Amino acid sequence: MSTRLAKGGRLIDRSAAMEFSFNGKRLKGYRGDTLAAALLANDQMLVGRSFKYHRPRGIVAAGPEEPNALVNLGSGARLEPNQRTTVTELFDGLEATSQNHWPSLEFDVGVVNNYVSRFLPAGFYYKTFIHPRPFWKHVFEPIIRQSAGLGSAPKERDADRYEQAYAFCDLLVVGGGIAGLQAALVAGRAGARVLVLEQNAHWGGRAPVDGDVIDGKPAGEWVDQAVAELSAMSSVTLKTRCMGAGVYDHGYVLADEKVADHTPGDGRPKHRLWRIRAGKILTATGAIERPLSFAGNDIPGVMLAASVRDYVVNWAVSPGDRTVVVTNNDDGYRTAIALKEAGLAVPAIVDARSNPSGDLVAKARALGLRIEAGRGVAKVKGGKRVTSVAICLQAGEGAVIDEIACDAVAMSGGWSPVVHLWSHCGGKLTWDNVNACFRPDPARPPLNHDGGALVYAAGSANGAMKVAEALADATAQAEAAVAALGMKPKKAKAPVAEAVVEGPMEAVWIMPQGAPVELKSKMWLDYQNDVKVSDVQLAAREGYESVEHTKRYTTLGMATDQGKLSNINGLAVLAQALNEDIPQVGTTTFRPPYTPVTLGALAGEARGEIFQPLRRTPMHAWHEKNGAYFEPVGLWRRPYCFPRAGETHEQAVHREVVNTRTALGLLDASTLGKIIVKGPDAGKFLDMLYTGVMSTLPVGKCRYGLMCNEQGFLSDDGVVARIDEETWLCHTTSGGADRIHGWMEDWLQCEWWDWQVYTANVTEQYAQVAVVGPNARKVLEKLGGMDVSKEALPFMQWADGTLGGFKCRVYRISFSGELSYEIAVPASHGAAFWEALHAAGAEFGAMPYGTEALHVMRAEKGFIMIGDETDGTVIPQDLNLDWAISKKKADFLGKRGQQRNFLASPDRWKLVGFETLDGSVIPDGSYIVAAGKNANGQGNTQGRVTSTYYSPTLKKGIAMGLLKRGPERMGEVVEFNTVTGGTVKARVVDPVFYDKEGEKQNV
Repeated sequence: MSTRLAKGGRLIDRSAAMEFSFNGKRLKGYRGDTLAAALLANDQMLVGRSFKYHRPRGIVAAGPEEPNALVNLGSGARLEPNQRTTVTELFDGLEATSQNHWPSLEFDVGVVNNYVSRFLPAGFYYKTFIHPRPFWKHVFEPIIRQSAGLGSAPKERDADRYEQAYAFCDLLVVGGGIAGLQAALVAGRAGARVLVLEQNAHWGGRAPVDGDVIDGKPAGEWVDQAVAELSAMSSVTLKTRCMGAGVYDHGYVLADEKVADHTPGDGRPKHRLWRIRAGKILTATGAIERPLSFAGNDIPGVMLAASVRDYVVNWAVSPGDRTVVVTNNDDGYRTAIALKEAGLAVPAIVDARSNPSGDLVAKARALGLRIEAGRGVAKVKGGKRVTSVAICLQAGEGAVIDEIACDAVAMSGGWSPVVHLWSHCGGKLTWDNVNACFRPDPARPPLNHDGGALVYAAGSANGAMKVAEALADATAQAEAAVAALGMKPKKAKAPVAEAVVEGPMEAVWIMPQGAPVELKSKMWLDYQNDVKVSDVQLAAREGYESVEHTKRYTTLGMATDQGKLSNINGLAVLAQALNEDIPQVGTTTFRPPYTPVTLGALAGEARGEIFQPLRRTPMHAWHEKNGAYFEPVGLWRRPYCFPRAGETHEQAVHREVVNTRTALGLLDASTLGKIIVKGPDAGKFLDMLYTGVMSTLPVGKCRYGLMCNEQGFLSDDGVVARIDEETWLCHTTSGGADRIHGWMEDWLQCEWWDWQVYTANVTEQYAQVAVVGPNARKVLEKLGGMDVSKEALPFMQWADGTLGGFKCRVYRISFSGELSYEIAVPASHGAAFWEALHAAGAEFGAMPYGTEALHVMRAEKGFIMIGDETDGTVIPQDLNLDWAISKKKADFLGKRGQQRNFLASPDRWKLVGFETLDGSVIPDGSYIVAAGKNANGQGNTQGRVTSTYYSPTLKKGIAMGLLKRGPERMGEVVEFNTVTGGTVKARVVDPVFYDKEGEKQNV
């Protein structure tokens, strides 16, 4: 049985006992325990069930590679499914429940799948669930949905909070083992800004556990001294409990810091997501021990040898009184020696190598340990825990030559460097025949924007498996990274590790090598998804020669551990089945994050009311005080209208339109998108972005522009002003500012990355007011400070100046068809400027108007509105905007899309105006009916309304819409459908209903 040892445990505090529960049973542990260590200390060997066959599962590892020991952690508002017990720090009151079973962990009816496993091989679902077809919806899908998933999804709102932070450094070191610490020392001594991340709560990695000696002292002491020196450096930042999740282009790294996972409810954020920009990245992420593939290697009590060592040394936990060690390398002997020195029995060391040698082998022999060389495991016996091991010849077919009673098995199949972060951003791998693993290829590193190496790997993460090699490699890699940063490493004596002579390892992918299919069908590769050696061999026989296809056919490596334990063994089995070398088979794709990151950390503070923070203009308080009725526009809240006492919203809108057309209207236009585009290549960039030419726009003038997506469909519009020779200000729709800014950056960063262009979204830096109507110039002249006459400031020009003491930029543009000025002032002056305009404009009939009056007036004038006249399927030509498309430019975004036959068809629906015969208003959303029915029995249509209003100016209903061959059909009468089933007749007219010559806006 597994138990707590009376002595030892370098990470636990025996004076601080803690209580926790597992499946409702109260258990005890100590501060410093992981949940896995505490469970083993309480002889809880069975912790879960596998996904497919519901086989009993126990703890197999001691780190993030653990595939089995996943639990529901917490309850209610703090419930988290699929939490690894091996990386969960114990705290008082912790609640955990096992997953994927019914009705209980000990008795799970789902285990029936195990007894019919021969009928449920890899890929059976692809062959089974397609016939008969009706069964999918009514039989197969309900069963699959009921079986899907492992843990229980939380149903209550998360009680914890999360935050995000930014960090910048010259060198980011991921991994706080001896290699990572040595690399940080080299960089820190050179004066570099260094950030060191360690996913665990303790520094040093494996070295203190393995008893290594560095510079004549135990590795633990060397680690403490290194951490102390780094902590004293002002340019170095150390972070524990912080996992490097993913590496992206340009030195961008995401890291997940577990701030209060182990102290829930203490007020601190549970997790903190770090967004890091690093000049260079050094991954010292260590290596993961591989399991061995023998029959019964999934029975609870079969564990990785190094993990057994971890539990004994770090937490004083014995996985069993009698542990058989199975290995193909010398590292397994470290575990046998550690068990023996802890007073535990090691009945045998089963070594697949025929002639093991080295210092560790010699020490094991000196301790009197039995070594079975050239042997393998025929089968591990037991059900919910190990009872014995059947031994056979490794070179044979599994004939049992001995059976050894035991209650634990420690297996070591070699080590694989953790190459995930190296690979995230394009780093390539090479096969290491000596250690039988893939390691980073130094000739093909991830590249930075300048073509230089972005990521450096060090220590065992780089294939340097011995301590002395790891320290030397870390020194060399850190010096290379520092030199690449333009700094000079300081000369210092590299630490020297006590050498341990080890014999060569022997790659063993199947044990025994000639195992029959009966044994292979019980050799597990992927413990969580129940993928066996026989499954991979079946995939190869069925033609799945690509490792990516085999992965998906068998689900190998698709569990929550993402193949950390299974992938290399699976690749090797596939290679043997295909009679190929492992490097020719290749690897699957490594994708971030390295280990799961909770959605809460990814969301950060963006939840509840601030999930999408409401945006308010500087004049918002004035609007509220004056009774504005608001509507959402993107993330903004804008006044729809300003109803007075006794007025309906419709009456208020009519009053605002009439007043603006006859006197003076003021509109809060601050929400209008404002994006600065600057740089030597800014003109060229805007010529590609807009359908028209912007590079020739003179300084001081404005030009209307259209933006299309790659398919040619209209995406946004707005007025562009040229500020100086290298600077343009692009106005966008209110809801499109962020989207268009992101669109610009997408093209600049991904396609035209070498163009010298800078963009900045300054929408919220400026308040903007539209001063509209026949008295617009009068109120500005009353404020005084600059000449706003027609001669000084013609239509479609702008000027900087002062009005009423406010520094401003004045644009002579109009979206209403009236004399209009749009005036931008710093946001902090917006409210005061707005009030000044109202005070000065009182004698001229000044009145605020909202978005609905704006829409009515622009429709009277025939101006389009993005989102009304467009829906993602409309091109500029549909809206008669051919004049805004340059015939001279060689290219612009959307040009080739618009040349497709369907978009160039003369039968497309095009923009026209409509006037109802009875003066009524066409209902929103109405379609123009056509004769006949389509194949679905629905009535045919030939167009639709896009904007429809009652015009208080014209005193009748007006509408704009799209009609098949619309401009060719002026004067025709068409019918629009209504909600009640009737129709409304309307005449096709010019879409410009008001002041077609533009005389009013040019006064």
